[in-house]
Amino acid sequence: MTAVHESLMTTEEFEELARAADHIAEGVRLEFINGRLGVKAVPDGDHGCIIEWLIRACLLLRPDLWLFQEQGLKVEAYRSGRARPDGALAPSGVFAGQPEWADPSPVVMVVEVTSHDQDTELRDRQEKPKAYASTGIPIYLLIDRDLCVVVVHSEPVDGCYKRAETVSFGAMVSLPKPLDIKLDTEPLKDWVR
Repeated sequence: MTAVHESLMTTEEFEELARAADHIAEGVRLEFINGRLGVKAVPDGDHGCIIEWLIRACLLLRPDLWLFQEQGLKVEAYRSGRARPDGALAPSGVFAGQPEWADPSPVVMVVEVTSHDQDTELRDRQEKPKAYASTGIPIYLLIDRDLCVVVVHSEPVDGCYKRAETVSFGAMVSLPKPLDIKLDTEPLKDWVR
């Protein structure tokens, strides 16, 4: 039996709070997943280098796509969740004219790079895979700086990813269809504390 979770905040209240936080607290990024308000840590320089590496790799291998940073996405259709992945790989220009919290259907991969905070286990390793799978996003790429691994979640079915492949930093990682590309993760070793 699944426990029913009632949110203490509506989606509209969250969106108002997120807008206010943008104006009040510089660098604060709020998310609303599984009825729970979350705060993402402000990215450090190594985090930025990882995103730059991934943008360059994707641009070389799939020039038809762009890795949008911090694009707000509607996730968890049944709970009206909102997430800001570190990257959302989608056709170039697809978010033009979209509101702050866009429809995730054109996204082929979301990316999260772990931050060094206490909420990483729950947020990036447990809640985000379920939220992204529930929207049908084909691939969730987790670059886990704490464990020095890359985890490729794929094949979303009924709100869960059926496959999860884990490779250590330094190995080649295969991103399945619809991407069907391989990445050399050796550079990731340079951006670990």
